[in-house]
Amino acid sequence: MSPAEEDAAVAAEQARILAEYRRREREVEPDLYAPWQAATSFMRANRARLAARMLKAADVFPEAGDSCLEIGYGSLGWLGELVAWGIREQDLHGIELDGERAQRAADILPGADLRVGDATKMPWADGLFRLAIASTVFSSILDASVRRAVATELTRVLAPGGALLWYDMARNNPRNPNVRGIGRRELLLLFPDLRGRVQSVTLAPPIARWAAPKSWVLAEMLEAIPVLRTHTVGVLLKR
Repeated sequence: MSPAEEDAAVAAEQARILAEYRRREREVEPDLYAPWQAATSFMRANRARLAARMLKAADVFPEAGDSCLEIGYGSLGWLGELVAWGIREQDLHGIELDGERAQRAADILPGADLRVGDATKMPWADGLFRLAIASTVFSSILDASVRRAVATELTRVLAPGGALLWYDMARNNPRNPNVRGIGRRELLLLFPDLRGRVQSVTLAPPIARWAAPKSWVLAEMLEAIPVLRTHTVGVLLKR
């Protein structure tokens, strides 16, 4: 693929993703993912707890002074979690395609370096970040060449010995053709220079929305069944 063709593919995919964001804003109930929803609290708590354990086990849990990046941080993403983990606001960096979402995050974290832009061409130097986060980003990119370009950029800006924290769908959603699950094999192919651990997590959201309001214990029991988990958390280290 020529550079011009690559640029055209990126532009087309960006336009499609932004159009999908606007569609979801029109059609999805605004409080579906609100923090007061039991299922939302359940899913976020479990993924964050597992991610923290995996980062600690790999000896890469971030500390104050570590430069951390999130691509596709949306209205806040994992940046708030990083603050809760002790990362200083000035050590937070991010790049987000949607300017409206990015502005909401910037209003919450005005001291962070939060950019609006293209994750296939990031404005940071090689090897800058001790931790990079990609959360439900790659499943929203349907073009394989664009996924590879974003993965290459993430690897470039990650410091040797640094970690990629990955969270995303591992299966397709039959009711939403605008997302595509990323299995473990594809994840490792996207990041051939990274090595680490990947683990399934997250009770299937429709089941979580049924179970969590009834009983947190019931939701925990169901999530313990591997076939009912729909996402993966990974901690991959750059050699």
